[in-house]
Parts: sequence; C-alpha cells; structure tokens
Amino acid sequence: QFSFLCAMQFGHYSGFVVLLAFRNVYLPRACDFFIEYFSKTQEITHLHHQRYILRTLLMKRCLSWTPGGRRLLTGNQEGEFTLWDGTNFSFELIMSAHDKSFRCMAWSHNQNYLLTSDSGGNIKYWSPSIAPVQSLDSHDGQAIQALNFSPADTKFVSCGDDATVRVWDWGRHTEELVLEGHGWDVKCVQWHPRSSVICSGSKDNLVKLWDPRTGSCLSTLYGHKNTVTKVAWNDNGNWLLTASRDQLIKLYDIRAMRELCSLKGHHKEVTSIAWHPVYETVFASGGMDGTLIYWNIGPKGTEEPASRIPFAHDMAIWDMKWHPVGHLLATGSNDRQTKFWARNRPGTKQGLDDDGLDCADGSADNEILHAEMELGNHVGIVIGRRGATIIAMQRQTKTKMHVDQIRRVLQIEGTAMQIEVVKKRVGALLERVSSDNNEERNGVGAGFGQYGYGL
Repeated sequence: QFSFLCAMQFGHYSGFVVLLAFRNVYLPRACDFFIEYFSKTQEITHLHHQRYILRTLLMKRCLSWTPGGRRLLTGNQEGEFTLWDGTNFSFELIMSAHDKSFRCMAWSHNQNYLLTSDSGGNIKYWSPSIAPVQSLDSHDGQAIQALNFSPADTKFVSCGDDATVRVWDWGRHTEELVLEGHGWDVKCVQWHPRSSVICSGSKDNLVKLWDPRTGSCLSTLYGHKNTVTKVAWNDNGNWLLTASRDQLIKLYDIRAMRELCSLKGHHKEVTSIAWHPVYETVFASGGMDGTLIYWNIGPKGTEEPASRIPFAHDMAIWDMKWHPVGHLLATGSNDRQTKFWARNRPGTKQGLDDDGLDCADGSADNEILHAEMELGNHVGIVIGRRGATIIAMQRQTKTKMHVDQIRRVLQIEGTAMQIEVVKKRVGALLERVSSDNNEERNGVGAGFGQYGYGL
C-alpha cells in the first residue's frame, strides 16, 4: 500500500513565514521492494496526519524535482518559485519568476537548464542554481501550456492556447517551426524520448504526431471524445499514454499505431499523468476531483486500477512528478497543497502508527466507513464559494468528503464518530439555510399582502 507522507503549503502572514514541523517522518529507502508491494495492493489508504504544513492562499500549477531529487520546485498562480527540501520536507526559498501565473516547467535531459512558461506567453531559461538566463515571448501572448526538450537537448517544443505547436533552437534562442493543424487550444506536448517525433493533445479532442524536421503531421489519433489534457511517452519509446476530460486514459503502441487499452477509473476529468521512472508498466494519474490512482499495466498487470485514493486532494491535481529514484510521488493541486506519497511502513495498514487511523487491535471505533447524505437543492451551499465550505469542514472533522452533483449527495469517508459529526454539522447548515429561506419568503409574502397582492 501507499500512504500520504506529508502535505506542504506556503504563504505570508504579517511578513513572516509560518512553518510547523514535526519529527519522525518515514522515508522509505528500499525502492527494490516497490513494485512487488505495489502489485499486490488492491486499495491505497491515505494518511490523515499531516507532517509538514505550510499555509498559503496560492494554488500550485506545476512542480518538478531538481536534478538528483534533493529538492522540489513548485510554481504557483502568482508566478513564484518555491523551493522545498525533498529530504526533510521543509521550506528553503521563494522567489518571483514570472509576472503571470505559472503553467509548466521542464528540465533538460543533461540537467543543466530549466525551462518555465506562464499564462502570458513568456518562456524563461534557468540555470541549475535557479538563476535567470534568457527570456522569450511567443504564442501571441497566449498561455503556454507545456514545454519539453528533444533527446539531444539542442531543441525544445512548446504548445499554447493559440492552437499551435512551436519548435525552438535551444542555443540560438530562436523559433524554427510553427506546427499548425489543431483546431483549438493545444493543452499538452511531449517529444519522443529517442526519435524525431512530437506528440500533442488539444481541446479539439485530437492527438497528433509531428515530424519536427519537416513540420508535417505524421498521424492523428481520434480516440478521445473531449479535451486531451495530457500526453506522456513511456521511457521505452513504444507506448504513448493520453488522458482526457472524457475521464479516460488510453494507451497506444506507436509501432503498430493501435490502441492497446482504454483505462477507466476516474469519475471526473483526468488532469495529470506520470510514468514511473524505473518500472515501465507503472504510472500514476490525478483527476479533477482530487482522486489519485496508481496503475500497473503490461504482461503481469491489469486494466483495472492497482490502487486508488478517492480524496488525495480536495481539488484538481494539476501536476505530479515521481522522484528520480521512484520511491516518492509529489502532487500539486488546486487546493494549495503539495503532497508527498510513498509506500506504507512494512507491516502496517495505513502508514504511520500515530495517525490515529491504524486498527492494530481490530477496534471498530477506528474502522474507516463510507456514508452518503442527501443534499437536495443545497449542493452549492455545502460546497461553498470555490469549495471553501467543504474544505474547511474536512479539515475540522478530519474526514474526506465529496459532493456528487449529479446524484445530489454528499459522500463521506471516516470513522463512525466522524461521520456522525459531519452529518450533524451539514444537517444544521441545511436546516439554517432552509429556515432563512422560509423567513425571507414569509417576509416577502407579508410585504406583498400589505399592498393587496397575493403570492
């Protein structure tokens, strides 16, 4: 099993940085046991005990491990870099990088340079010490959604909301080709790990393969029925993974140009995917509803999710990156948190022993249950503005909640006592809203009655 190792948030309070640090963070060192343990897991449990919490009001748009994996870089909606210690999970540095919201970041294969982009069409080069080297403006001032280097690091590719894919010369800082063929915003792009092939996905539901030498379109894949949000080449160079807002992940074998499988596990849009750096059949995916899923495909794998965390984040998981060694997964979300995930301690069911959720004694009081509560027409009241109400309630009650807007029910995950507390609080909230509506309706009726109008 895997468990939530820690959550990080950052922000300013009266000019000071607020940092809460706790000890005894378990960091697994034996990556050799990763796949054996992972393959046997049928359900991932999450750890409610947050080891490191850095408060913020800014959501994480993208993240990336530095070369060697000692630090993690995150980019937020204000265009700021935040640098974290990847061993102690502590804050190190924050600096302004872009004038507008971050969109993506990508390291060169030789790990000598970092590329970043923002929502205003700006691309920046950075040295390993996070010092600015070069700045370029492109894509007609539209958001640049993705960047990726060629195998030799002599060129890189970008895509943006101007419906184009552009090939750049790294050394001369010049644009070489503009690949046009998509009918709408291009949301993702990635260069083949060993060949002169570029893959792009767009809001027009299409996945296209390009030849960067001639600028011609080699092939078009029509497998998705909604916006293609992510594409990812496997390190073997033969498999292509695509994710979409149609809630599907598709795996293609480009040698035969055929679809190998269509993976169904998400109930909302798929917003992020990442192949494992060591085991080529393993990858992770994140959804718009904060769900995190681990997959193991291939000869010994399955098309069903190997493990699943329904409430990994409170909101959409915008980006995820595996540690270069593969023992940690970092995720960044719209809920303003960066979380680290790792396999549980050997012999435990839910990760750390002091999280209050382990059931070594078999006590029913600590058993994790699932419950639902009817909301009727008050779905928006429970969610709150930008999800503020449900997020606050989850943090106060230490439960995981999700609102199914189609069925109009509140899904709750927690102990029996926690579920009871949530139901009481939500019930009191709905009762208060209904009472206010009735009073307002009666007041309006009385007002009209004074002038002879009936309701």
